[in-house]
Formats: sequence, C-alpha cells, structure tokens
Amino acid sequence: MTIEKNLNTICSSLPEGVKLVAVSKTKSNEEIMEAYKAGQRIFGENKVQELVRKWESLPKDIEWHFIGHLQSNKVRFIAPFVAMIHSVDSLKVLTIINDEAKREGRVIPCLLQVHIANEESKFGFSPEEAIQVTFAIKNAEFDNVTIAGVMGVATYTDDVVQIKKEFSTLHTIFQNLKDVFFGGNDNFREISMGMSHDYQYAIENGSTMVRIGSTIFGER
Repeated sequence: MTIEKNLNTICSSLPEGVKLVAVSKTKSNEEIMEAYKAGQRIFGENKVQELVRKWESLPKDIEWHFIGHLQSNKVRFIAPFVAMIHSVDSLKVLTIINDEAKREGRVIPCLLQVHIANEESKFGFSPEEAIQVTFAIKNAEFDNVTIAGVMGVATYTDDVVQIKKEFSTLHTIFQNLKDVFFGGNDNFREISMGMSHDYQYAIENGSTMVRIGSTIFGER
C-alpha cells in the first residue's frame, strides 16, 4: 500500500467533523510530500528541532501541529508558525506560549493535555488539575492563546474496555470544562484523542481530531 492509498482508506473511515493529523515525526520530506500531494495538509510533530527544519523546507500552506511534550525553553522556536499545540501540561508552559505568541503578534490555539492512561510515563493534568488550571486561565490575561479543547493518550494495551473507558473519561472532562468555563464559546471544541491502533474507539467516544502516523506512513 502506498501513502496515498493509506490516507484515502483512513479519510474514508472518518466521520464528518473529525480532523486527521498525519503524524510525520521521523518521516522524510519526500514521505510528507507524498501525503501532501494526496491532499493532506495537517501534520503533527513531537520534536521542536525537527518541526522547525520541516517548516522551513516544506510548503507554507501546511498546518503544523505540535503533539509532543513541550519544554518551556523551546516554545520560542515554534511560536512564529505553529497552528496548534496539543500538549500543554503546565500553567508555566502556557504562560510562555502566551508571551511568545504576543511577541509574534499571534494567537496560538492550545489543547490542555489530560492524563487519562494507566501509565506513569504519560504527561498531562489530572482531571482535578485541569479544572484548577482552566479556572486560573479564565481569571488571568491570556490574550495570545486560545484554549481550543483537550488532548489525551490512552494506555497502550489490547484491553479495549480500558481504552474506551479512558476515552470516555476524556470526553466527560471536556464536557465538564465546556459547561463550567466555555459555555457559548465555540473556540473550545476539540477533543484530540486516538492514534493508529485505537482511533476508531476514540471516534466512538467523541474525538474530533485523531493523530495517526504508522497507519499512513508505515512502521518506523
């Protein structure tokens, strides 16, 4: 199967309103261009240096999403161009994103990463912390970021019941935040969850954005 055929297969399986982020980390410019020529425009990267390098050399109508753990001292490198940051996991990082966006004269859409997996290695706020940080955001001057929704990564397991439970938990957290803090705010609308091995379960539980790499580009 080619990248183009893989993309077409995935896109035909996605319901209306679910965006595809093609995870292009470690992939060559040639592989990314194959997906681009097939119509894909949203790509996700998890390393700042690699993202900057690709942004500089690839078509400027690509919408680059940062999906990895973001260190505060690296924010300035992607602030001029990044279309969305999926992985905000501290108020400190969000404050720096806001400052760098202000310097660039931009407003950067961000997602709050919530820890839903039964794994210590995953980053993100606890459900309680997500409420606390959203309260802090709403009561501070964050004029150069938009909180566009939430992101989460399910446990890497074959236990479908557990995966669905974790995705359902993230959907509930999103709805709670929406009801309490973002009623009537159409900007808060994204639930970024689901990867190559579990995106169908994520969609069943309300995902609006899936992050798929190996199913498009093949295993590393």
